[in-house]
Amino acid sequence: MLQVKNIEKYYGSKNHVTKALDRVSFDVKKGEFIAIMGASGSGKTTLLNCISTIDTVSAGSIVLEGTEVSELADNELARFRRERLGFVFQDFNLLDTLTLEENIGLALTLNHSDSRTVQKQVLEVSERLGITDVLGKFPYQVSGGQKQRAACARAMVAGQSLLLADEPTGALDSTASKNLLEIMSQMNRDMDATILMVTHDAYSASYASRILFLKDGKIFNELLRGERNRPVFYREILNVLALLGGDISDVI
Repeated sequence: MLQVKNIEKYYGSKNHVTKALDRVSFDVKKGEFIAIMGASGSGKTTLLNCISTIDTVSAGSIVLEGTEVSELADNELARFRRERLGFVFQDFNLLDTLTLEENIGLALTLNHSDSRTVQKQVLEVSERLGITDVLGKFPYQVSGGQKQRAACARAMVAGQSLLLADEPTGALDSTASKNLLEIMSQMNRDMDATILMVTHDAYSASYASRILFLKDGKIFNELLRGERNRPVFYREILNVLALLGGDISDVI
């Protein structure tokens, strides 16, 4: 579904060049839940930005379902993001002037889908996430958990190929973090959502089925959950983070 091939990313001028990504390669299958971990400056957010088309690679290629991301013209990028990529943000990014139904269907509306199609798709994804009873309410009228579910529904409503999350629990308390991770896990399990999540948090990463660890812009290690339960997987993640060296507080 997603192929990342030998990508490199450089920043700076000729006199001072920083190599943020160094020949990173990996594939993502449909329905996978992958976490990307690493210390500050390891390149994990740069990697996500390149996949999401927010940034461009200096070398290599990123192919999503047959589309070479780096070859898209500027006027194609916005539509590509709306139709193929879903985003989960720390603060939900819901518009207070729109109802939850309107927030969820916004990408479809921007793509000029007819109202019946928008309503049908919004209802389908809302039913699966259990928020049909609050679709007519505004964000300030619902709970934090309902906002989370609405934000996730918006990320998947148009049948987006890939859901991207950059530190989605970073600004949340422990209860809200667990709720969001459970929602994402449900989407992965019940809706076959393909998820790529950047996180510094081992607890969050333990919800994934596979973890890529970055160090100095390279893939340092890879960990598969397999049939192990989440507590066991969590302890294995901590062991790999210890092998990364340096200040472990940067990645835990």
